[in-house]
Amino acid sequence: MSDVSYDPGWLRHRVSVEQKAATTDGAGGETITWSNLVDLWARIEPVAADEKAVAGHVTGIVTHTITLRWRDDITGAMRMTYHGRTFRILAVYDPDETQRYLVAETAEETP
Repeated sequence: MSDVSYDPGWLRHRVSVEQKAATTDGAGGETITWSNLVDLWARIEPVAADEKAVAGHVTGIVTHTITLRWRDDITGAMRMTYHGRTFRILAVYDPDETQRYLVAETAEETP
């Protein structure tokens, strides 16, 4: 049994959770748009930083753990934004199976 302890005072970042919507463009493709689902208080913690080569260029990857109060409508198909930064949700889980908090493992997207 895991003993997970969180202080609600840590939830000091106001993040927006966004969901994806795809619309057809009439030429066989689709346009992706993001719409705001909800604004929540959260804790953002950097976890790791790395770099990788993409198309001949080195790019940085920063992963974060974002903790928020329990919700059952947040999935890995969504993203979070905070002060102009975008965090792609990789996985979400309940850290102690009590439905008090939700933890999202994310990767920060860079333009």
